[in-house]
Amino acid sequence: MRTTPGTGRAAPTNRRITSYDVARAAGVSRSAVSLVLNGRADGVISAENQHAVRAAAKRLGYRPNRVARSLRDRRTHLLGVVTDVTSGPYGGGMITGATIRAAESDHLLLVMDARGRQQDEEAIGALLARQVDGLIIAPGSLCEWRPGEAFGQVPGILLDATDPDGRATCVVSDEVGGGHAATRLLLDAGHRDIALLTGLPAQVATGRRLAGHELAMSEVGGACRVITCGWDIDDGLREGARLLDGPDRPTGIVCANDRVAAGVMLAAARAGVDVPGELSVVGYDDDPSIAAQLDLSTIGLPHRAMGERAVELLLAAIAGQRLEPGELLVPAPVVERGSVRAR
Repeated sequence: MRTTPGTGRAAPTNRRITSYDVARAAGVSRSAVSLVLNGRADGVISAENQHAVRAAAKRLGYRPNRVARSLRDRRTHLLGVVTDVTSGPYGGGMITGATIRAAESDHLLLVMDARGRQQDEEAIGALLARQVDGLIIAPGSLCEWRPGEAFGQVPGILLDATDPDGRATCVVSDEVGGGHAATRLLLDAGHRDIALLTGLPAQVATGRRLAGHELAMSEVGGACRVITCGWDIDDGLREGARLLDGPDRPTGIVCANDRVAAGVMLAAARAGVDVPGELSVVGYDDDPSIAAQLDLSTIGLPHRAMGERAVELLLAAIAGQRLEPGELLVPAPVVERGSVRAR
């Protein structure tokens, strides 16, 4: 056992590593360590000394004292998230993106799972009681959400939600652009006899994707059949069978989502219609359990990018920048596979 010289007492072997230890190991001052590890060293500390500080901190296992930092800058470095989707292929991507972007700026997310307006308000109150620096409301599917009074107590962002009063900053997928892109996949392949199977009218995304679809058709001076369908495989199977059994069968179908597209492709298989030889099909969502397996061309949901962007805006607001009300649209990526063939 090591002893402390002159005392005979055991020297501590689990002493907390401090910035002084890092400074001594790197051969720099403690203020230099603070600047480097807080991301404020560029133009002040040489690149060589920055490298030395980071290497020493990693070697020694140094972790900054978050409590002390919070006392200095009067922030907790916590971001509160209220959501009804904390995992899964869709909403979970938003949480993943937000978590990664927050960590890059040395912030943590406090995520509360809430379902329903009353639970949302209770969750917001609980997060405010823990003195979060900012709030993100992420319902998990595009919808309207009118902020209450508590939401305005700290900087706040709506993620995958819109404010019908236009007061909040909202980060959402560009559904109009996505609907336009889905239809352009068929138009650019030479299709003009196109049917659109939409989702249910009550969903915000339905109207926006329809607007994008109509815009694309207007660009070629055409129109197509628009059929209210739904969101499930059975809906696609039912409406797909009706279209394919009719006398004026379309050459291309744009579907409300990938599940509906799967139903249409099943209807085509039962009717002996080859996809994509006789019928081209486009989905929406890039569902990881459906789209790739069916070789389905589709439009992705940019949930991870949305989560990252929401945190970027929130951190800027916490730092003093003004949050502009309205919607910030994140482009929906086009994913081309083998379900579309040129006419």
